[in-house]
Amino acid sequence: MSRSKVLCVGEAMVVLTPARDVPLAEADLFVRTVGGAELNVALTLARLDVDVSWLSRLGDDGFGEHVLALADGVGVDVGAVELDPYRPTGLYVKAPGVAADGSRRSRMHYYRSGSAASALSPEFLDRPAARAALAEADTVHVSGITPGLSDSAAAFCVELADRARGSATTLSVDLNHRPALWRGRSEEPLRRLAAAADEVLLGADEARVVFGTDDPAALRAALPGARRILLKQEEHGVLVLEPGNPDRHVPALTVDVVEPVGAGDAFAAGYLAGRAHGFAVDAAVGFGHRCAAAALVTRGDRPAEVPALTG
Repeated sequence: MSRSKVLCVGEAMVVLTPARDVPLAEADLFVRTVGGAELNVALTLARLDVDVSWLSRLGDDGFGEHVLALADGVGVDVGAVELDPYRPTGLYVKAPGVAADGSRRSRMHYYRSGSAASALSPEFLDRPAARAALAEADTVHVSGITPGLSDSAAAFCVELADRARGSATTLSVDLNHRPALWRGRSEEPLRRLAAAADEVLLGADEARVVFGTDDPAALRAALPGARRILLKQEEHGVLVLEPGNPDRHVPALTVDVVEPVGAGDAFAAGYLAGRAHGFAVDAAVGFGHRCAAAALVTRGDRPAEVPALTG
């Protein structure tokens, strides 16, 4: 069978992490990496032999050049990424921290206000490169972070959902609710994006905040158009909700957590990779767990090594 193509849509940022585990105020040397939910997914998909492209905007600056070169270097199609000569590439800084269980729990400091990606708007989808990327995609993946960037980015995501819904393209949405992005703004665009999705990935804690419940029946009622809801129940695993089928629990793996940042993106990438390679749903969820476990045992935002592609 031919491989399906996945289009990831959303902001990438440069990540600065202190080279030593010291408080941020004492850090004088930083390591530069890249992050951003949808780019994390795209980069991992490329490593999992999935035909993947990325649609976004970056600043026409050194950070943007670095992000673009890194994505292109691992095989992500970056033809639909636009460089903005006026707005910068977003970035965030990790402040090291240690949780009570001894695992790392970094605090994130975001510097993305006014970034190039925050200027995404519905009109961007009419640009030739964006139209071509959408037309070639079997699956479009976006997270709830993207509509949270700005009002124009929220309108962009609603339009993206409408266009995907009017085609044969599968729309995958990872809710990725970030309260700070929605402070003082209506979360209705986020709910509209999720309601338009064919596949919805969300944590039980997010479901309670955005939809007022994590009850499977209530979530199916809130998302009647979804072909599948993957309800993530933290370290316990994922509950697979599908119309007409019994609910199924796919347990997660037990690992010694180093840092949880990026595990959700790795799960999404593993699940989408499994489906792209023809895995049954539960096997794809299980593979997503394996990718998430690989991210949990590293300090980076993505797995240092991806697991072998087996169902």
